[in-house]
Amino acid sequence: MKLRVSGAALLMLSAMALPASANDDVLKQTSDPNQWAKPEGNYAATRYSPLNQITTENVGQLKVAWTFSTGVLRGHEGSPLVVGNMMYLTTPFPNNVIALDLNDDQKIVWQYSPKQDPSVVPVMCCDTVNLGVSYAEGKIFLYQADTSVVAIDAKTGKELWKSVNGDSKKGETGTAAPIIIKDKVIVGISGAEFGVRGHVTAYDINTGKRVWRAYNLGPDNEMLFDPEKTTSLGKPVGKDSSLKTWNGDQWKIGGGTVWGWFSYDPEADLFYYGSANPSTWNPAQRAGPDGKPIDQKWTMAIIARNPDTGVAKWAYQMTPFDEWDYDGVNENILADIDIDGKKVPALVHFDRNGFAYTLNRKDGELLVAQHFDPAVNWATGVDLDKSSPNYGRPIRVKKYSTFANGPDFNTKGVCPAALGTKDRQPASFSELTGLFYVPTNHVCMDYEPFKVSYTAGQPYVGATLSMFAGPDKPEHMGNFIAWDAAKGKIVWSKPEQFSVWSGALTTAGGVAFYGTLEGYFKAVDQKDGKELFKFKTPSGIIGNAMTYIHEGKQYVAVYSGVGGWAGIGLAAGLTNPNDGLGAVGGYAGLKQYTNLGGSLTVFSLP
Repeated sequence: MKLRVSGAALLMLSAMALPASANDDVLKQTSDPNQWAKPEGNYAATRYSPLNQITTENVGQLKVAWTFSTGVLRGHEGSPLVVGNMMYLTTPFPNNVIALDLNDDQKIVWQYSPKQDPSVVPVMCCDTVNLGVSYAEGKIFLYQADTSVVAIDAKTGKELWKSVNGDSKKGETGTAAPIIIKDKVIVGISGAEFGVRGHVTAYDINTGKRVWRAYNLGPDNEMLFDPEKTTSLGKPVGKDSSLKTWNGDQWKIGGGTVWGWFSYDPEADLFYYGSANPSTWNPAQRAGPDGKPIDQKWTMAIIARNPDTGVAKWAYQMTPFDEWDYDGVNENILADIDIDGKKVPALVHFDRNGFAYTLNRKDGELLVAQHFDPAVNWATGVDLDKSSPNYGRPIRVKKYSTFANGPDFNTKGVCPAALGTKDRQPASFSELTGLFYVPTNHVCMDYEPFKVSYTAGQPYVGATLSMFAGPDKPEHMGNFIAWDAAKGKIVWSKPEQFSVWSGALTTAGGVAFYGTLEGYFKAVDQKDGKELFKFKTPSGIIGNAMTYIHEGKQYVAVYSGVGGWAGIGLAAGLTNPNDGLGAVGGYAGLKQYTNLGGSLTVFSLP
C-alpha cells in the first residue's frame, strides 16, 4: 500500500511519538487503517482513510455486502465504529448501542438499551440524533440524550459507570460523541434554544468522576480563561473578557453550548471545539445598556483548551453579536498546509455563517477567511488587516441585519439560512490532494425576531423563520465541494437537489464518499467531482460514511435514516412551514423522495 505522508498524517505520526500527550490506546487503534476506531477517524478529525482497494477505477462495481436494521426511526447521524472484529452501532433516542461480530455473520453480541425519561425528547432542538460512541481501553463511551455519560464494557455490554452531565428539565441534552484524551472523557452540552449556558466537562475514564468543567461565557474563573495567558488573535483576552460583552446577568442563560465535534493535537496538547449561538435568537434582547450591539463572548467561537486542566490557550469568535443563529459548533480539522510557501500547523473550520476559516492551531492566528458558497450575503468578507481595529471581524451588510431592522420586522433573503452553509455534517481532508471535501447547504431564509421571555425548560428562541433554496440556483439546495484552504477557494462544486447533510469520507483510492437527503450513497473522483457510483438506500442519509478492512477486504458503510434539522418535518411528522425552526417548509419536497428508516448499508467490491 502506497501512502503519501503529509498534513494530518504527519500530525498522527507526531502524536505516536508523544504517547504521554494522548490516550495510547486511541492512538494505537486509530493508527490501524483496517479499523474505524473513532467517529472522526482520528484525533485530527480528517475522516481520511489510507485504504486503497476501492479506487476511482473500480468503485462503480460496488455492491451491497450486507445490511442491518437498527430497530429505531428518526435521524441517524454519526457512523459505526470498527475495532478488531467488532462493529459498534448507535441509534437515535433511546440511544441503543449494538455490538456486532463481523467474524460471525454480524451476530448481535450485546445490546445496551438505556432507560431514559421520554420527556427529554421534546427539549431536543433538532431531532433525536446522536453523533456516535467513542472507544478506548476496552470501553465504549456513550453520551445519552438525557446527558448521562456512560462507560460500557466493549466485550460484554455491561455498564461500568454513569455520570449525569446536565438537567434535561432545564433543556440540557446530549447529542455529541465524547472525545477520549489521556485519562479523560470530554463532553459538551446542548440546549442553547432553551437558554442553556454552554460548557465542556472532563470525566475520569475509569471512575466517571468529574475532573473539571469549563463554561464558554461568564466569569474568568468559571470559563477557565487566564486574562493574561489566554489569547485571541494574538493578544491577551484581558479580565472579564466575556462579562464585559453581556448585558447584566444575561450570560447566565446565554447559550454558547457545545454539541458538535472535538479534535486534538497531541503535540500542542490542545483540544478544539466550537461554541453555539447566544440565547435568544432575538438580537434586540441581547443589546447593551446603550442599545448597541455587544459581542456576547465566547459564543460563536473556536476555543482551544488544555485537556488536563481545561484552561483555554486561545479563542476566536467568528460571529460576534450573532443575529442569525450561525452556531460555531462545526468540526475543526487539523492538517499541515502550505501557505505562501510555508508549512503551517493549520486548523480548518467551515462555519455555519458561510465562511471557511484557516487558523494556526498552535496560537489561533487567523490566516484565511472566505465564503464557501457564492450565495452568502450577510457579510461581504472578514477583515484580515492585522492593523485594523476590526481585525478578524465580519464585514456586515446592513440590509440583512435582523438587529438593525428591529423586532417584528421580517428581514428577507438572508443567506445562508440559520442551518448554515454547513451544519454538523463533517468535511474530510484528503492526503492525496491536500483539499477538503465539504457537504454544504445552499439555503437562504426570511428571519423575523420577536420578544420572548425565559422560563427554564421552555423554548427561548424569539424568532420566526422560513427557509428556501438560494435564489441564484433555486433548483438545488446543496453542493458537495472541494475546497483549497490555503487559498480560500472552491476547486469544484457538485450540485445536489437537497442539502448535503451527510458527512464526507476520503480514501487513498482517490474517492470521496457522501450521502444525500433523498437516500443516495455516492462516490465521486476527488480530482474533479465526477460521479462514479450511486445507490439508493432505504431512507435519507444524514449519517457519515466510514470504511474498514475485514478478512482482507475493504468495506464502506453508511447509516440511512432521514431526520436531523433538515429532515425534521419527516422525522417528527411536522407540516407547518415555520415549524422545525423554519426547516419544515424549506424541505417540504423531501417527502416525495424518501421516508423514515433506520439501517446500516455496507458495500464492497464483488
